[in-house]
Amino acid sequence: MTNTSPALNDSADIRRTQICAAIRAIPRGEVRAYGEVASAAGLPGRARLVAKVLTQSTAHDLPWHRVLRADGRIAFPANSEHFEMQRRRLLAEGVSVVNGRIAARAARDLDAMLWHP
Repeated sequence: MTNTSPALNDSADIRRTQICAAIRAIPRGEVRAYGEVASAAGLPGRARLVAKVLTQSTAHDLPWHRVLRADGRIAFPANSEHFEMQRRRLLAEGVSVVNGRIAARAARDLDAMLWHP
């Protein structure tokens, strides 16, 4: 038996809702790092929580493919089913992916591609 109080569940639901809202706010064709999503959700330093929410989400309308590692790489193992799915979705939105990383001619271009509200 677990000892999870309703207040703890409510708090987790609020954080999950904030994270999903931050992900949904990322414009088509742009990307954000897990840590940036956490900060946008009002949860700075909680990048791993963002990853956890994404792995547990069943929301089909959540644009999870727009969330990347801080170094601009897709987090899934190269050539895995999820890696290829994320790569294809990014390409469909005009985001170039080379060797599992967002293609940018210079760091300045990557910064421009990372959406900052």
